[in-house]
Amino acid sequence: MKRLSCFVMGQAPNDDSYIKMYEGAMFDVFSNETVYESVYWYGEIGYRVERSKKNDPTCPTVTVMVPCDLLISEEVDGLKRLKYYFLHMQPKDETYKSIYEGKMMATLITSGGEPLEFPEEHAEAVYWENPGGIREGISYEYAQTHKLAKDCPTVKVRIPAEKLGNIPLPEHDEMTVHHAFSAQAAAAADFCLRAFGQKLAGLNAALYNRSRPDKENGAYYFPKPGGEVLVRNGAYFAMCQPKYYENGSGISVYIRDGDQEKCKPVLCLCLTLQVQLPQKKHEKAMRMLCRDLPAAVEEFVREFDAAGCCDAVALAETQTAIRSALRDSPYCAFIADGAILPRDSKTGGAMEGAIPFCAPEGTKIILAGIPGMGIRRGVTVITGGGYSGKSTVLDAIAEGVYNHVGGDGRELCITDETAVSIAAEDGRCVRNLNIAPFIKWLPGGNPADFSTVHASGSTSQAANIMEAVDSGARLLLIDEDRSATNFMIRDKLMKALIRREPITPFTDRVQELAGRDVSTILVIGGSGEYLAVADAVYMMDAYIMHDVTVQAKALASAHGIAHEIPAAAEWDAGRLVEKLNFSSYPENSGSERMEVSDMGYLILGREAVDLRGLQQLMSEGQRQAAGFILRYLMIREKEAAFSLSDRLDALMETLERDGLDSIYSSYFTSCGRFFDLPRKQDIIAVVHRMRQITYVRNDR
Repeated sequence: MKRLSCFVMGQAPNDDSYIKMYEGAMFDVFSNETVYESVYWYGEIGYRVERSKKNDPTCPTVTVMVPCDLLISEEVDGLKRLKYYFLHMQPKDETYKSIYEGKMMATLITSGGEPLEFPEEHAEAVYWENPGGIREGISYEYAQTHKLAKDCPTVKVRIPAEKLGNIPLPEHDEMTVHHAFSAQAAAAADFCLRAFGQKLAGLNAALYNRSRPDKENGAYYFPKPGGEVLVRNGAYFAMCQPKYYENGSGISVYIRDGDQEKCKPVLCLCLTLQVQLPQKKHEKAMRMLCRDLPAAVEEFVREFDAAGCCDAVALAETQTAIRSALRDSPYCAFIADGAILPRDSKTGGAMEGAIPFCAPEGTKIILAGIPGMGIRRGVTVITGGGYSGKSTVLDAIAEGVYNHVGGDGRELCITDETAVSIAAEDGRCVRNLNIAPFIKWLPGGNPADFSTVHASGSTSQAANIMEAVDSGARLLLIDEDRSATNFMIRDKLMKALIRREPITPFTDRVQELAGRDVSTILVIGGSGEYLAVADAVYMMDAYIMHDVTVQAKALASAHGIAHEIPAAAEWDAGRLVEKLNFSSYPENSGSERMEVSDMGYLILGREAVDLRGLQQLMSEGQRQAAGFILRYLMIREKEAAFSLSDRLDALMETLERDGLDSIYSSYFTSCGRFFDLPRKQDIIAVVHRMRQITYVRNDR
């Protein structure tokens, strides 16, 4: 439109004739003549400007000329039914009912091309891109998130895995619906989620207006993972049914006889997101769902970094190999040389400029071809002065139960996956638990069957250890700063002064646990009592680790630090959960209740469970999933008393087969939609913090 701009801008201020615009004079360099044409071009689209009335040059007639090939393109049929519903929606309709129903009139066609019967009404809220081009085979399934979020549907995008290039796909067969919970499959899906999230972030940036809420602007919601690689419902691989019909006009579709039965499932990348549709702006909502989102998906597929995905899977294979080697070795944790353990307070990732980890002399091993420090099973103490990095090391070990993405700094920090972080939790509830290994007697109580609604620091830490051991933990991680002092130690002077002490300190039991194949890694900065019972002692000095085991043992011997070895304890918790109070229904209520609050509480039935002490229940998605997993068990349990561990083992097999979405219910309007798979140990720990639940002894 440059020529038109020159005519209008070059006109005198008082000239209303627009003569030059109507004449359209231009110089033809080929004929060396001036020609006149009042057609102006913007790309392939032309605009003819003509005078409407002889006496009124200020009101031109403009004819827009659009080439037919721009109107009839291969993309015209994309998401055709979805567009139809929007175009026929009432202006004030905020329920989006037609989209969720997905009604279509299906006509069955014989192999000869003749209609077999009259159209039949089908319902399927899955919308397909048109055949041909990069979008072929990609589908979008819309579901109502819950009854209070009709304008915020959950969208599942399914992309045939073959479109992503030559990436190492998870093992699958036609009979398996969902992928196995393998590290390789999780890594590939995690890589895809992060890449697709960048595309959605771009869409959100274009929609954002800080003066208006999302309900007016519109927005795309999606999981935003940290450094951990977890099994998520936000991205996973699954076998999916391909399109089995052809679109007709409107909502008509044609199904050829036998096509639906012949269609074999296809391995797809499934991406889950939510879309907040703008209030009373159906045209904008249609653009978001029918143009912008498919364009972002197409861009994601076109620009997909298959090599980067292969690198992520290769890293997961290395991490799996290290974990496998740990199980069959005398080591319970591994930290690779060059790991960056300190965290950036803003990003949560590796701190820039931090000192890379280096294995102390004599501790270096090689696992899966990676050199680093192996922490032996038994009792390990990490000590050092204030701000030397000892707690950072323990935190890295605790997070090592999960794989991490490349570049996180902790991606080759691998820990026994059953490890549990132990701390004192003043005020937590304990029910029918044997804490006798640490508490010899209680005033008016039985430590072998201990219950309280408000445990002290020492009894809560004792309970945490007993429950962790009972859940199958093979490694305990303890930081002195988060522990009860009277539970952790009692030196010679205090033993001499206090003759009647019910608490058996952890120093007296830690080696007994090691004999039961339960190792312990402790961060100790203020007490030398553990130097005598430790198998290995490491000191952090200016963020560099040193092996000081020999010096520590010599000092302990020189100062006469010794410990009484008490009689062997009975470690069996021996509890079955009673169904009576294991319920998602509040007392005297006919409606279920569940909510995961921002303050760190899981509200489930009559329970308000404090999750803040569960350090390895790391993400919001894990906390949401833990709530739905327990609710799933609650509504399906029939026995009066049952083993929680056995029920969780069976459920994990179900989730691996059917996917994390199989536990979701749209009934709960205040719960999140995105799930990350938590560990079995952490789910059990949630149950142990319930105040209304009761147990019975397991005498089997």
